[in-house]
Amino acid sequence: MTDERLTSVAGGPTVVRFTARVCGRVQGVGFRDYARTRARRLGLVGSATNVSDGTVEVIAEGAVAACQELARLLVTGHTPGRTDRVELLWRSAQGNLVGFRRT
Repeated sequence: MTDERLTSVAGGPTVVRFTARVCGRVQGVGFRDYARTRARRLGLVGSATNVSDGTVEVIAEGAVAACQELARLLVTGHTPGRTDRVELLWRSAQGNLVGFRRT
């Protein structure tokens, strides 16, 4: 992650947004609930959404360390179902998310 992808909000911690496309057997196994629970515990906002191609898209925004931890949890494969691959895209925080939804 490069510095131009990071922003500081009102002198607070640096915040980012990431999108994770999680491939494998991740629908119908509680994966979105797992992602939402972990994200909320880390103080993140965003969503976990089933995609028609069988993947789950997780969008999370918050403190860099918390986002990195959620990304690590998604990548390790210690999740419900089976995680074969996780594609991560990091960018600047947009500040337009509220709570963490499972859709």
